[in-house]
Amino acid sequence: MASCSPTTALLTDHYELTMLEAALRSGAASRRCVFEVFARRLPPGRRYGVVAGTGRLVDAVTRFRFGDAELESVRSLVDDTTLSFLADYRFDGHIWGYAEGECYFPGSPVLVVEADFAHGVVLETLVLSILNHDSAIASAASRMTSAAGDRPCIEMGSRRTHEEAAVAAARAAYIAGFAATSNLEAGRRFGVPTGGTAAHAFTLLHDDERSAFAAQIAALGKDTTLLVDTYDVTAAVELAVELAGPELGAVRLDSGDLLVQAREVRDQLDRLGARSTEIVVTSDLDEYAIAALAAGPVDRYGVGTSLVTGSGAPTAGMVYKLVAREDATGAMVGVAKLSANKMSVAGRKYALRRRDARGVAEAEVVGIGEPPANDGDDRSLLVSLVTGGEVVDGAATSLEAARVRHRESLAELPAEAHRLQRGEPVIPTELRQ
Repeated sequence: MASCSPTTALLTDHYELTMLEAALRSGAASRRCVFEVFARRLPPGRRYGVVAGTGRLVDAVTRFRFGDAELESVRSLVDDTTLSFLADYRFDGHIWGYAEGECYFPGSPVLVVEADFAHGVVLETLVLSILNHDSAIASAASRMTSAAGDRPCIEMGSRRTHEEAAVAAARAAYIAGFAATSNLEAGRRFGVPTGGTAAHAFTLLHDDERSAFAAQIAALGKDTTLLVDTYDVTAAVELAVELAGPELGAVRLDSGDLLVQAREVRDQLDRLGARSTEIVVTSDLDEYAIAALAAGPVDRYGVGTSLVTGSGAPTAGMVYKLVAREDATGAMVGVAKLSANKMSVAGRKYALRRRDARGVAEAEVVGIGEPPANDGDDRSLLVSLVTGGEVVDGAATSLEAARVRHRESLAELPAEAHRLQRGEPVIPTELRQ
C-alpha cells in the first residue's frame, strides 16, 4: 500500500503529549493498559455501521515515528525526558480489531489496543481520525449500494471535501460496494477502479453541442457517456444517437426531475434503436434519492457530496477509552468512565456475532474479561492486526477481500437492516461477564 506521508507522528493532539509527559514523571507510563474503540450509539435512525480504515490505520501506526523535524516541532512543548521517549518511539504492543467491511453496532469493540500507557495513549487521535472518517463514509456507502441493488454506484465527491479525505472516502466507498471512483489518487494509491468522461464545461467550450459530442466520441469511442442536459435533453439525446449510433455507451442526466427524465430518455433511446445505451444519473444523490429512482430505468448512479459527508453523519462517533490497566501488584483491573451520558464499561472486551440456525444474526455478544461462550454457530469478530509491534501477515487485507467481507457481513443481518426508514440497530448488543 502506497503511503501519502513518511510519518504520521504529528497527526495527533497536543494533549496526548501532555498526558505522556505527566505519566512519565509519575512513573505510571509503563503500566500495561488496554484501550478500546467503540461507538456508544449509531447515527440517529441507522440500523448498522460499517468498519473501514483498518488497513490505512495499520499502515499509519507503523509510520508513527518522530524524526528530527518532528522532534524539533515539539521541543518547546515537552521536557527532555519526553522528547527522548518520542525519539525512540516505536509501537511495541498488540492490536486487534474488526476486519474491514465488517458491520458493527453500539458497543462493538471495533479496535483493541494493548500496550503500556505511554505507547498506547499517543495513538488515540490517529486511530480515531482514521476510523471515524472511513467508517462514516463506508456506512453511508453501504446504505446507498443497498438501495441501488444491482445497479452500480460511482463515487465522485472529490470536489466536495478535503483532497486527502477524498482519497480515503473513495477507498471506504469501494469497500462498501461502490464500483469505481473519479479520484485518480485513490486509483494509484489503493487500486480503486477509476472512471470519468466530461462535464458541462466541455460542451460549453465548443461552438455547439454537435461539435462537443463529436470531439468526445472521436477521442473516447462510441461507448463513451455523453452528458445530455447542458441545453435541451431531448435534442441532445437525438444528436448523441445520430453521432454514435446504437453503440453509444451511455447518456448522463445531471439536473431536473431525474425519475421523469430517465423514463422519457429511455423511451426516446429505445425509439431511436439505442436499446443498449445506458442511463447514468447524478446530481446530489443520497440513499433516499437512489431508492426513489429504483422505479426508473436508471443503470448507474454517480454520488458525490452526500457520500463524502457521510450522508448527514460525517463521523462514526467512535471513542478511544482506557478500559483496563495494571495495578500495583501487576494484575490487570478494569477501569471505566462514569460521566453522565458518556459512560464506558470496564474490562477488556471480546466479541462474536450470534446467529440462529439459518445463519441470520441475532445479537452482538460482547464478553467482558474473557470471550463469551460460542453456541456453535457464532462468529468471532476480532482479528489480530499487530503483535509485538509487528503487523500480522494478512492484517491489512486487500480491498477486494474487504468488499467480499462486507457483502457477507451484511447478508447475515436480518432483512430489516436494508430499510432506510429510521429505526433501532437491527440486532442488540449483549454484554456478558
